Amino acid sequence: MQRFGFLCAAALAAATLSGPVHADDPYEKLTPEELARDKATIRRLNREQLDYVRKRDAQYAKGWRAYDDAPRSPDYGESRYARQMRDYESDRRDYERAMADWREDVAACRAGYYSRCRR
Repeated sequence: MQRFGFLCAAALAAATLSGPVHADDPYEKLTPEELARDKATIRRLNREQLDYVRKRDAQYAKGWRAYDDAPRSPDYGESRYARQMRDYESDRRDYERAMADWREDVAACRAGYYSRCRR
């Protein structure tokens, strides 16, 4: 009796697991013309993807070359930093001067010198 149960379970497992082996192959149902058209479409899509990847990689390479060349450019390094700091300090002095003038105008306006209120 136990042997019969084991054989039934084994037969059921074999039938269940062999299902995917007998699954339908979509290419079996295609005509030779449809197969050729399918292959041509796949080939075209692969070529388009390859062109896209090559173009993308060329852009990446261009960016990396620019990155690698940046330290050798004349605008790079301590001189660029020093120039930017001078520009910042000059702009900051201009801003502080403009704010001081504005504060004087506000104080004068509040003191009754209305000609200074319009600035």
